[in-house]
Amino acid sequence: MLNIALPKGRLGEKVYAMFEAAGYECPSIKENNRKLIFENTQKQVRYFWVKPSDVSIYVERGAADIGVAGKDILLEYEPNIYELLDLDLGKCRMAVAAPKSFHDDGMRTLRVATKFTNIAARYYAGLGREIDIIKLNGSIEIAPILGLSDVIVDIVETGTTLKENNLEVIAEILPISARLIANKASFKFKSAEIENIMRSMKEQVSKK
Repeated sequence: MLNIALPKGRLGEKVYAMFEAAGYECPSIKENNRKLIFENTQKQVRYFWVKPSDVSIYVERGAADIGVAGKDILLEYEPNIYELLDLDLGKCRMAVAAPKSFHDDGMRTLRVATKFTNIAARYYAGLGREIDIIKLNGSIEIAPILGLSDVIVDIVETGTTLKENNLEVIAEILPISARLIANKASFKFKSAEIENIMRSMKEQVSKK
């Protein structure tokens, strides 16, 4: 059985369509139910839905042979996995945003609110800027409005949420997209299946 971890939500549905096109369909996954695990014994494949930020953990620890995770998660947590392919899906960017009136004079420690503490730390270390990281788990945008932070580091897709909260992107850190990842041992022992999927997905990406 090839175990595949899919991120819950719209991205996961698009990703499953790519696996299906690669010949690893599992019809029960499209049924309207609350199940999390789906199998097609004929194709020797098992899918399961997990929280997007958890996909890399399932893959790293071998509960899944392969999965799909955002580049942001891979950079933040640095799991011990193989990154096989950029799927050109779920495209957005990691950016620094601040209130429109903000000006960084560099005179004092910059307060940065973010979920992505490692990415933020590396980015500002590269600039030689001293920062105070404030780790938040949700509603990052309100941190500068309430004076908790000077700036935020977060994922920006359309920028609408920023505009609605009177914030703007002041620096782009890196582009983000979904990546096909593999468990290192699985890649060795199930290489034929995994490479077959990778080849098909590569073709699908090139035709976009």
